[in-house]
Amino acid sequence: MEAYIYDHVRTPRGKGRPDGALHEVTSVEMATQLLTAVRDRNALDTALLDDVIIGMAQPVGEQGGVLARAAVLQAGYAETVGGQQIHRFCATGLDAVNLIAAQVHAGMIQAGLGGGVESMSRTVMGYDSGAWTSDPQIAFTNHYAPQGIGADMIATLDGYSREDVDAYALESQRRAAESWQEGRFKGAIVPVKDRIGEVLLDHDEHMRPGTTMESLASLKAAFEGFGKAGFEAVAKARYPEIEELRYVHHGGNSSGIVDGAGLVLVGSKAFGEKAGLKPRARIRAYANIGSEPTIMLTAPAAVSEKALRTAGMGKDDIDLYELNEAFASVVLRYMRAMDIPHDKINVNGGAIAMGHPLGATGAMIMGTVLDELERRDLNTGLITLCAANGLGTAAIIERV
Repeated sequence: MEAYIYDHVRTPRGKGRPDGALHEVTSVEMATQLLTAVRDRNALDTALLDDVIIGMAQPVGEQGGVLARAAVLQAGYAETVGGQQIHRFCATGLDAVNLIAAQVHAGMIQAGLGGGVESMSRTVMGYDSGAWTSDPQIAFTNHYAPQGIGADMIATLDGYSREDVDAYALESQRRAAESWQEGRFKGAIVPVKDRIGEVLLDHDEHMRPGTTMESLASLKAAFEGFGKAGFEAVAKARYPEIEELRYVHHGGNSSGIVDGAGLVLVGSKAFGEKAGLKPRARIRAYANIGSEPTIMLTAPAAVSEKALRTAGMGKDDIDLYELNEAFASVVLRYMRAMDIPHDKINVNGGAIAMGHPLGATGAMIMGTVLDELERRDLNTGLITLCAANGLGTAAIIERV
């Protein structure tokens, strides 16, 4: 059975701090507003849905308790619609969509919504660190170091200079600004409202369109302090070929801390016929993989190749790629490993410019690729993300 994408929505990304536009909005409320939008814009009988899977990278506190089920009920969906919460660090949102697609492919369900939500201003990174970072035995075995150290390790091992990563970041800002100016996201954006119905945010708040190479050059390397506190020694123990760690990443060439949510509606052909909806794309393949956990950011190429093998495709069969811009060096390494030009990847900008609401980003960028395929009248897209502790997820979609 085929699994088709019928619709996708996302919130704008709000700055992930107390003065950000979405700070007053809880994660369950962001998810609720997206569920309401999916129902209303598709005149959807929600009783036709089987499940809603919403994940986040910090599934604790107000983001815990199977948030998906709470949002389903809050949005007034049929009580028969299930809810599930998942967690695969930064790959969560994409994996949630893949899990809905897998159930449709298997004939176990007819339709569902997959995606993610993250309020980084309300539930900060590290709340759920667990054994991976806090158990000395586990951290020692894995040669644990913070992700920023991993990004700087990539730059050191691959020879990317500060100018290389800053130039990539500058282009992300330029592309994002152009995409917003041309209205490329308007079909997906659901403005977030407050309790009295006033719009709080209708655009990605994190962007800095006035960025220049000079302004980026003025920023101090963000992760040198972690390195000098001991994590550089950890990196060198795992990679003894490193003589000196090159600290090139900072807030301007790393993904932005933001609040946001995204959802993708996936179903069978029979669901679409019952709901009166036309499919926009099929999900051809998906994959997960583990990678080296000290750098923890190198999985995207390997998981993309795994998904391509599953689909019986090669890299040249893909028209557009979307890789979450966790750090600039991650994308530079991916382009080199996959031998793909910059004009085929992240063509609308990425998380460096617009921000990375951890558990939500995967669903957001799947929708971004689909919209851009339609805008350019192209056919195939590959979406992938690296994730903490050496994880990676990918999916391939094809227009119908």
